[in-house]
Amino acid sequence: MANTLFDKVWDAHVIRKIEDGPDVFFIDRHFIHEVTSPVAFLGLESRGLKVMFPKNTFATADHNTPTINQHLPVADPLSANQLQALESNSAKYGISHWGLGNPKNGIVHVVGPENGITLPGMTIVCGDSHTSTHGAFGAIAFGIGTSEVEMVLSSQCIMQPKPKSMRINVNGKLSKAVTPKDVTLYIIAQLTTAGATGYFVEYAGEVFENMSIEMGARGGMIAPDETTFNYIKGRELAPKGEAWDKSLAYWKTLKTEANATFDKEYTFDAADIEPMITYGTNPGMGMGISKHIPKATDLKGGVATYAKSLAYMGFEEEEAMIGKKVDYVFIGSCTNGRIEDFRAFASIVKGRKKADNVTAWIVPGSHIVEAQIKEEGILDILTEAGFILRQPGCSACLAMNDDKIPAGKYAVSTSNRNFEGRQGPGSRTLLASPLMAAAAAVTGVVTDPREFL
Repeated sequence: MANTLFDKVWDAHVIRKIEDGPDVFFIDRHFIHEVTSPVAFLGLESRGLKVMFPKNTFATADHNTPTINQHLPVADPLSANQLQALESNSAKYGISHWGLGNPKNGIVHVVGPENGITLPGMTIVCGDSHTSTHGAFGAIAFGIGTSEVEMVLSSQCIMQPKPKSMRINVNGKLSKAVTPKDVTLYIIAQLTTAGATGYFVEYAGEVFENMSIEMGARGGMIAPDETTFNYIKGRELAPKGEAWDKSLAYWKTLKTEANATFDKEYTFDAADIEPMITYGTNPGMGMGISKHIPKATDLKGGVATYAKSLAYMGFEEEEAMIGKKVDYVFIGSCTNGRIEDFRAFASIVKGRKKADNVTAWIVPGSHIVEAQIKEEGILDILTEAGFILRQPGCSACLAMNDDKIPAGKYAVSTSNRNFEGRQGPGSRTLLASPLMAAAAAVTGVVTDPREFL
């Protein structure tokens, strides 16, 4: 029987199958941060347990961290306590810890790949729903709850039923100014935020960013290729020498076999995708920038819920998004906080000035990205255009630190969720790509980025 990429990696990690129940599933890498780990460590302590494989566990501070003045004590007491707990617990159990001030510190889903911790064929978990990001390397990666964090710390295993499989194909070439973020938002808009519930998704065709979780999927994967291998090679914690050769030979087998079948499959044409922006309160409420906000009667779902979403956003059916005023622009997060995203942002703001009405938060995903921004001259471009580079962290992706969007204000954001209050109580989020964010930042309104390219 032909196997999918997902089958190959999943089946290789099953320690025990429970009849009519979940699989006992081995975890290769466990990432932890300051928010979902403290209670898990308390559970270990109360039961007198140790961390089974500290060397397979990696801690970084990101969710509650400030993105300015990181050399000063953290002002918020809850955040300070959580950060201290992560540091203390990591030291107690022998876990690698990259806290504030550490040159390797950054968003957990950024620092994993850039340090060679995330590798093809691995199983990866973290107490964070966007762990599926690591699936871009051909890994099975998904978020877990606090009780499961404790389970993995103590046993290096988790109990999980095997999800169904889905493949999403995008054929053809992407048009001008269409980025992987646009592809993702397009697919979610087509399938809805529940369209992949219960599935693990493999992506084929153009390369994607991994926002599978935003359409309900357990996670997503992309088969590793030469681009993947070249990215990994030489990373600090990646295999070296003979270990590299052995790993590479295995990684090259990680692809779906020709006759393998999926429980569900979709195919999209890349030519149908244009730069995307959201207009509502979930990532599935997105549209091409040239279009108008749909009427409730043209969509599946409740009319009252749709009306409530538009009322929260201050929008109406059949309105255009182009020209709508923008108050804040945020580029960063585990979705768009890598060097490629800042290169894209800089390509539009270069030689232009930030609009006076816009507050911009430019937040690298890690100190390594921050250093690249400086080394490549991007910081000079940003500074000349009137932008200020902040320090790494999750920042305005979620209202868990100081970077909160005020009530009623509109933010064009390169993050991944636009729920009510996600970026601050009463905040209004428009999800978009770094190119779209840059266009809004220099014009002060929602703008088609193709005008600048």
